[in-house]
Amino acid sequence: MKTILAAYSGVQRGTGSGILSSLKDLPSTSWLSHSKMERHLRILSVFQWVLSFLALGAAATLLLVYIFCTDLWIIAAMYTAWLIFDWNTPKQGGRRSSWVRNWAVWTYFRDYFPIRLIKTHDLLPSRNYIFGYHPHGILCFGAFCNFGTEATGFSSKFPGIRPSLATLAGNFRMPVLRDYLMSGGICPVNRNSIEHLLSRNGSGNAVVIVVGGAAESLECAPGVNSVTLKNRKGFVKLALQQGADLVPVYSFGENEVYQQLLFEEGSWWRFAQRKMQKLIGFAPCVFHGCGLFSSESWGLMPFCKPITTVVGEPITVPKTENPSPEVVDMYHAMYIRSLVTLFDKHKIRHGLKECDTLLVQ
Repeated sequence: MKTILAAYSGVQRGTGSGILSSLKDLPSTSWLSHSKMERHLRILSVFQWVLSFLALGAAATLLLVYIFCTDLWIIAAMYTAWLIFDWNTPKQGGRRSSWVRNWAVWTYFRDYFPIRLIKTHDLLPSRNYIFGYHPHGILCFGAFCNFGTEATGFSSKFPGIRPSLATLAGNFRMPVLRDYLMSGGICPVNRNSIEHLLSRNGSGNAVVIVVGGAAESLECAPGVNSVTLKNRKGFVKLALQQGADLVPVYSFGENEVYQQLLFEEGSWWRFAQRKMQKLIGFAPCVFHGCGLFSSESWGLMPFCKPITTVVGEPITVPKTENPSPEVVDMYHAMYIRSLVTLFDKHKIRHGLKECDTLLVQ
C-alpha cells in the first residue's frame, strides 16, 4: 500500500516518471502471477475441449428438446428447420472458419501438453493427400490441435495445403457440436465426405484419417507402441481411386496422456466394449487423467505429457478407378513400411529406446 501511495504522490507532484519504478516494486501476488495465469488458461482451454467432445452434443440436444417445451419453442423450431436445411453440409466440405482455427485459446491448448508438429518433407499444392494418423489415443489431442487448428502452424509449414480431420459421422448429427467441429475444418469419416473433398474441391486437400479408430483406442496406454492397421485397407483403396498420395503420420506421446484400464480379450468387459463399438461407432474406454485443480487427483484432464506429431514422406499414388486387391495390398504394404520407418527414425529423440518397436496389428 505504501508503494502505491508513493506512486500516487509522485503523480500529484508532477513527477510521473516515478510511477513506473514504484509499481515495479510491487510484490508479485501469487494468484495473479503471469505464470499462474498462463497455467490456468491452459487448463481451461483443454477442459473446454474435453467437455465439448464428451458432452456438448448431448447437452445441446437435451436443451433443444427442453426449449420445445417452453414458451420459447419458436426458437427451437427455427433452429431445427435450419438443421434440416443444413444437414448435408458436413458431407460437402463443411464450413471451415479461419477465424475459429486461429483462436488464441488453441495456443494455450497446445502449450498445456505441449504439442508440436514436425515436417519432414514438402507437400505439393498441386496434389491431394490422405494422411494416416497414428495412434488414436483416447481423445486424439494431437490430431485435433495439429489439423483442426492453426496452433502448431500447419498452414505456414505446408503452404497451399488445407487439412480436414475426419471423425465419427455421428458427431455431425448433434446440434451445436456439428457446427463447432465444422468450423475447425473437421468432416465426417465416410466415403461421401472424403470423396467430395478429394474430387470436387480442387487440389491441395489433405484428409486426415485416424486409421485405427475405436478399435485402436481400446489398446492405448502409456508405454504402448501399437497401431491397428493390418486389416485397415479402405483408406488405401480410396487413395488409389482418387489419386491422392498417402502420408504416414505418427504422434509420439498420444498414448501417454491418459491411464486406461485394459481388459483382456475374452473377458465380459472387453466383449461389452466390442459390442458398444459396433452399435454406436466408438468404444467406451475406462480411463482417467488428473483432476482439474490437482495433478495428484483423478479426473478427466489429460496429463501434461509432450505430444510430437511427425508428418512423414508422401507415397505417390496413381489414380486407379478400380484397383485390384493385389494393387491395394501392394500400396498398403508400402504404407506400413513407411510408417515403421518413420517411427524408427524419430523414436529416440522423442523419449523411446533403440530397442522399442512399433507393433502393427
